[in-house]
Amino acid sequence: QLVESGGGSVQAGGSLRLSCAASGYTDSRNCMGWFRQTPGKEREGVASIATGDGRTLFADSVKGRFTISQDNDKNTVVLQMNSLKPEDTAMYYCAATAAYCGLVPRLWGYWGQGTQVTVS
Repeated sequence: QLVESGGGSVQAGGSLRLSCAASGYTDSRNCMGWFRQTPGKEREGVASIATGDGRTLFADSVKGRFTISQDNDKNTVVLQMNSLKPEDTAMYYCAATAAYCGLVPRLWGYWGQGTQVTVS
C-alpha cells in the first residue's frame, strides 16, 4: 500500500514536500517513484529512486529543482519540490515496482491514490 501526503497550493517559486508511506512486501518496491498527471494528458514520470543503492533518476523538466530521497528504513519516500512553476500543477502519484526504476508509467505496478499540487 502506498499513501501520499503533502500536496497543496503554493505560489510560483515556492516549495512543497510530498511524502509516500509504503507498507507491504519490500520485494515489490525495489524502486519507488513519483509521477504526475493533468486532465487530458498522459501520466508522466517525475523522479525515481532505487531503494537498494539510492540511485535516482529525474525527468528533464524537474532536474535541479526536485529531489527524491528515502528514510533509513526505506518505508517513506520524499519528493522535495523547489522553485515550483505553474506547469508543475498536477495530481502527483507515488508508485513502486520490483525491478524497473525508469520513468515509463506503464511499467510500474503499484500506485497510490495521488495528492494534488497546484502552483499559481
